[in-house]
Amino acid sequence: MFLSVFDIFKIGIGPSSSHTMGPMSAAARFLDDLRRGVDPVPGAGALAGLGAVLHGSLAFTGKGHATDRAVLLGFCGLKPDTLDPDEAERREAEVHRTCEVMPEGLGPLRFDPETDLVFDYGPPLPLHANGMVLRAFDARGNLYHRETYYSVGGGFVLTEDELLAEREGRGGTEGGPVFPYPFRTAREMLEMGKRSGLTIAAMKRANEEVLHGRDLDRRIDHVLTVMDECIDRGLRQEGVLPGGLKVRRRAAAIHDRLKAEAGHNLAQPHVANDWMSVYAMAVNEENAAGGRVVTSPTNGAAGVVPAVIRYYRDHCVGASRAGVHELILTAAAIGGLIKHNASISGAEVGCQGEVGSASAMAAGGLCAALGGTNEQVENAAEIALEHHLGMTCDPAAGLVQVPCIERNAMGAIKAVSAASLALRGDGAHFMPLDNCVKVMAETGRDMDVKYKETSTGGIAVNIPEC
Repeated sequence: MFLSVFDIFKIGIGPSSSHTMGPMSAAARFLDDLRRGVDPVPGAGALAGLGAVLHGSLAFTGKGHATDRAVLLGFCGLKPDTLDPDEAERREAEVHRTCEVMPEGLGPLRFDPETDLVFDYGPPLPLHANGMVLRAFDARGNLYHRETYYSVGGGFVLTEDELLAEREGRGGTEGGPVFPYPFRTAREMLEMGKRSGLTIAAMKRANEEVLHGRDLDRRIDHVLTVMDECIDRGLRQEGVLPGGLKVRRRAAAIHDRLKAEAGHNLAQPHVANDWMSVYAMAVNEENAAGGRVVTSPTNGAAGVVPAVIRYYRDHCVGASRAGVHELILTAAAIGGLIKHNASISGAEVGCQGEVGSASAMAAGGLCAALGGTNEQVENAAEIALEHHLGMTCDPAAGLVQVPCIERNAMGAIKAVSAASLALRGDGAHFMPLDNCVKVMAETGRDMDVKYKETSTGGIAVNIPEC
């Protein structure tokens, strides 16, 4: 099992990694298959059109998460990590006008967003709540090719065969790179740390260098720069977020007040929480507006880790660039363990898998950056995750706004508190992180589907009538 730091921290667009980035990437993959010359359905004529059917959570909250727009742009050949917002807007308007897409090497192909993109509100597909079927047709409407994709959280997309192989333990790493510290659980991570004498971040770095070599630090710095730019942009923007809830951006106004109060002797000691909150809220307001963000490990939880990194860098004594790298590498190691052994998908396990996972990652990372031992790091991650267990995913109107934006602020505060508590101890504690991750997975399986990103329960159906 190996998930790179760049798998956990992907650069993309809002408002959702699973409902926006994932479907866009799936559509782009589908085009790649067509370009490679997949065998068409027997009897089909030449390729002439495209279509998509969204199932489960992708259907129920797809409009609020801009899933329909994501598929459209994906069929145009655009990808989340390189998307130009102005170009995307132009392409979208053109498709609605012409009912055609023009992907490189394939177009023009018929695609009418009103009829060729279907929201299926029936039972979800069997393997995951975020399922979609992409189809290609000939000029007479006969099926040319089809593929089923699952958007499994954090922008990760798997075909039906790939997801089955993963669950059945097939298609391992034979012939792939060999990593020096191939830990699959927190227990293995701690044992390898003891044997090697290395920190979690050092082991993660050694694994990453197998793939990225000397380019690793440059690529990490690029991710950190995008995180910083997202915070700074969110701290400047004002107005109402799109989607119809008329939620006002608050980060800029709060930030202005915090700056005005800086240095005053009358400031309360808990003002540190306000700084963490405003950093996290700035990111998630940008995400809600469809801006450029970094999955951390998802878009819905994209504010927690960047907020804690900014808090460490700008507010903690002894902060350094090396400490920031220690933080993000450690956070990626923890995020990889959670994704491998449970889930980071709100549609699968609720918000405990999104903000809960992000808080655990940030807690462990900050603990490491502040000099914590491997055992203290594992303890910090467990504390943060344990106190998010059972959290539902119930976005109002399917928008990643209420309660998502404030949840990121609370996740950042819990992360810092968890790191601080762990640093006060010696790393010994009752509940191992592995057990806590297992509990999260079990809780997610038992959770009613209306609390798992369908907007059919919880806060989503208890909002004021306007």
